[in-house]
Amino acid sequence: MLTRSIIAFALLAGTTSPALAQQASPAQPGPQNPAAEEFGPQKPGTVVTAQPVAASPSAAGPTEKELELLAFGARLSQSVFAKEFFITVGFGAALVPSYEGSDQFVLFPVPVVRGSYKGYSFGARGPGLFVDLVKDPLFAKVEYIAGPVVQGRFDRNNRIRDVVVARLGNRDIALEVGATGGVKINRIFDSFDSLTFQTDAVFDIAGAHSGAVVTPSVSYSKLLGGRGVVNLAVSGDIVDGDFADFYFSVDPAGSAASGLPVYRAGGGLKSLAATALVGLDLSGDALDGGWGVFILGSYSRLQGDIADSPVVAIRGDANQYFGGMGLTYTF
Repeated sequence: MLTRSIIAFALLAGTTSPALAQQASPAQPGPQNPAAEEFGPQKPGTVVTAQPVAASPSAAGPTEKELELLAFGARLSQSVFAKEFFITVGFGAALVPSYEGSDQFVLFPVPVVRGSYKGYSFGARGPGLFVDLVKDPLFAKVEYIAGPVVQGRFDRNNRIRDVVVARLGNRDIALEVGATGGVKINRIFDSFDSLTFQTDAVFDIAGAHSGAVVTPSVSYSKLLGGRGVVNLAVSGDIVDGDFADFYFSVDPAGSAASGLPVYRAGGGLKSLAATALVGLDLSGDALDGGWGVFILGSYSRLQGDIADSPVVAIRGDANQYFGGMGLTYTF
């Protein structure tokens, strides 16, 4: 989970250090005669007095912080993230509602995939995958995100704990494809943080709900030196009528089987969510790759017709909680 953020840490460190900028620039030969440089060629016998030159801010040498950044840059050049291809893989488990809107929980696997190949980032997006096809310049203040997304949706497919909702029958697995796009702004409050504005838009092509889901989000990431990262995000899900009807309506046949009232859900804002994630390298140095651990938690609140559905308002809860943890390995 940490790879993109750790790369950002190194890039931000380099671009904000005057000492690093000086190291990167070739030395320029100075004038042999400072006075002649200032006043131009002089006639023979002319005496020119050189004026005092104010000391430059860097005359005293690099600061302790700049030296630390230089050392970090040197370590980065030998790190796992200097490779043309690197990847973080992992696995964890989370307690999640047995269906969206349920007040009962089941244990669910959490896969982790994140990496880069020749500057193109990719990673898991829930039970799916995204690829960022934009290669941003090094040390960019603003980065751009754009690429395809494909994911599965397994809601109400099985493991429904509520026996009444289970009588409504299982839902087919949806295969959602679409795109993601956004902007990432680096160096918000210090050299090692970022703010990302991003939107996913997907459509089911498997003929399950046959609807569309749009998910705008804002996330803030703060790097913990080379040890890990903290990410805080808020997001919302906007769905169309096909999606809402498939998962949250109760037709006459379902009403007869379950005893729940007939209900027709319409599209609109489905939910608002807040998520927190902490990722840490177990060796204390993420630059050498190896094992890491992540902990995440989320709260969301169902909205509108979705929250009023009998499967939520009568049998479940509009307040939804999610929590999990797991291990990662970077190479």
